[in-house]
Amino acid sequence: MSVLTHSLHFTNPGGKSMGWKECNKMDEKLKFIARYLEGEKIAPLCKEFGITRPTAYKLIDRYKMMGQCALVEQKRTPHRYANSLPVQIEAMILDLKRDYPNWGAPKIREKIIKKYPDVKAPAKSTVHAILDRHGLVKHRLGRRRFKATGTPLEHVTEPNQLWCADYKGEFMLGNRQYCYPLTITDYASRYLIKCDALSSTREEFAFEVFTRAFKEFGLPDSLRTDNGNPFANGQSFYNLTKLSVWWMRHGINLERITPGEPQENGRHERMHLTLKLETTRPPRQTLISQQEAFDNFQNIFNFERPHEGIKNKYPSEIYKRSDKEFKKLEPLFYPMHDQTITVTTCGRICTKKLKVSLSRSFAGQQVGIKEMEDGIWVVSFMDYDLGYFDEKGTRVEPVDDPFGFTKV
Repeated sequence: MSVLTHSLHFTNPGGKSMGWKECNKMDEKLKFIARYLEGEKIAPLCKEFGITRPTAYKLIDRYKMMGQCALVEQKRTPHRYANSLPVQIEAMILDLKRDYPNWGAPKIREKIIKKYPDVKAPAKSTVHAILDRHGLVKHRLGRRRFKATGTPLEHVTEPNQLWCADYKGEFMLGNRQYCYPLTITDYASRYLIKCDALSSTREEFAFEVFTRAFKEFGLPDSLRTDNGNPFANGQSFYNLTKLSVWWMRHGINLERITPGEPQENGRHERMHLTLKLETTRPPRQTLISQQEAFDNFQNIFNFERPHEGIKNKYPSEIYKRSDKEFKKLEPLFYPMHDQTITVTTCGRICTKKLKVSLSRSFAGQQVGIKEMEDGIWVVSFMDYDLGYFDEKGTRVEPVDDPFGFTKV
């Protein structure tokens, strides 16, 4: 007896038929498979367990394909993303593509359905996204596939190559109101661009601070933040927010530090320690008086305080305004795609026949859609391919993260 069959072996006292419904289904299926692997005949096993032969053969086929995972009750809800599929299904898709290199997602999906009719087949767009993720899709857009790159720290030598932004952490003012300081610094020069006392981390407040910063100092090449709101959202498409999408529209590269690793933004964090020591002990009475303290700190930090990291110069001696101007955004247009569509306020891509969920982070932005093969469309934003959907899908299936957020 093999190790597997030994671990699944059981004895049914009295040979009484129990059936799937009379006890734990997972246990019963394990017992059935164990006895089948030991060589018992299908007919008497089906009679004892109270199941039909087609049910038995489906279970055996699923077990051969997926192992013990096949014995778990299948959820009725569809998989949202390609990377949530069982590894066995993904492996099968890749094997079929290698066996039949000219087959696309529709044929591969149909092959899975015919071979394993009891296994819930992924959507065509999900199959296509898996193939794309493994480099098995030929792109026919007539343009290079873009992937954003970050800015390695050792290459940051000039002002405005990289800005860092963060919230210092809330604290209570004298009037019992909480203050949330939003700070922005230039990495190369240490220049403290903004230090604003806010009443909330709500996205609209951050928009206002960054709008003022961009108007006054121009645009940086890249912006580094942590993974918290309003900079990132773990529940959103590629963790993007309306704020980070807006930054991209202005040509700013996005960088995110590794979750739980604030030292990756260490220079900015050290400034926060000094800010806390000199402006919040004790905290001021109101947001207005706290902002006055921040303004005084900002002036001293930039124009009077020598910094050892820049050879005891003042940040104001090094920093200069960016040459990239903050301009009004024009609508995007995708001439190489079949359609240019504005994402709805609820985050959907709507055509005459379909309503496909993308993300509210893209609300009001234009995306391009193009049919790649029969019934499968690619969704693009700016120069980046976001993912795929098909005529039966309700959401966009993402590809590998095209934005390449740097983990420094």
